[in-house]
Amino acid sequence: MHEPIGIFDSGVGGTSIWKEIVKKLPYEDTVYLADSANAPYGGKTEKEILALSIKNTELLLTKNCKIIVVACNTATTNAIAQLRANYNIPFIGIEPAIKPAALQTKTKKVGVLATKGTLSSSLFHNTSKLFAQGITIIEREGKGLVELIEAGQTDSKAMQNLLAEYIDPMLEQNIDSLVLGCTHYPYLIPVLKKMLPGDIKIIDSGEAVARQTYAVLKKEGLLSDRKGTPTHIFYSNSNTAVLENLVQSPNSEIFSMDF
Repeated sequence: MHEPIGIFDSGVGGTSIWKEIVKKLPYEDTVYLADSANAPYGGKTEKEILALSIKNTELLLTKNCKIIVVACNTATTNAIAQLRANYNIPFIGIEPAIKPAALQTKTKKVGVLATKGTLSSSLFHNTSKLFAQGITIIEREGKGLVELIEAGQTDSKAMQNLLAEYIDPMLEQNIDSLVLGCTHYPYLIPVLKKMLPGDIKIIDSGEAVARQTYAVLKKEGLLSDRKGTPTHIFYSNSNTAVLENLVQSPNSEIFSMDF
C-alpha cells in the first residue's frame, strides 16, 4: 500500500505529530496540510471547526490518502465523530494526554494548557471524568500561543510573558504534570523547561498518536511494503517560512496553495 498518510492541522503545530509518525513509520509517504490561514481553530465555533475539518479531509482524499490523522486537538474534539461517520477511511484523533498524567501524578494536581475549543468540548470533559477521578485538573486556555508559534516567535519575550501568565498559577497550585493540549505546544517545550522546576513532567500526545497510527494501518493491512525513501509533501495556505524551518527534512517538498 503506497498511498500516503494524510495529516491536517490548523497550521504548523501538527508537524510535531508528523515527526513522531515519520519516526515510527519510516517507509510511509505523507501529505500534510497546514491550514495556517484559519489558525487558530480554538476560538471558532463547533460548526466552523467541522466545516474546516471537512474541507481538509476532502482535499486529502484527492491526494489518495489511506488514513487521515487529525493532528489538531480542537478539530479532534469537535469534528472527528462526524468525520468517521461521513467517510469510509480510518481517522486517528488527538486529545490531551489526561490518562498518563492522571496515572503518574503524586500531588493529584495536573495542569492542562489547551485551546478554548478543546477545553470546552464534551470529549475533553468525558476523558477528564473517566481518567481523573480524585485528581484536580487545572485548565488554562493558551490564548495567543498558537499565533506566536505560527509567526515563528517560540522563544520571544512575548511568548515568555504569556507562558508565565498561564503557568505561574498552576505552579502555585502544586501541579507535578503539565499536559500540552495542542499540537503546536510541543514546540514550546524548550522554553517551558527553562521556566518549570525539573521535577514537573511535560506530557504531549505525539508518540501515542504515532503508535496508534501504526496499529490501525497494520490491523487494516495498509502498511507500506516498500523499503525505499518516502516522500513527504506539505501544503500551506499561508507563509511557508515557519513550516520550512520546522520540517527541515531532505526528502520533503513544501508548496503554497489556496485551500
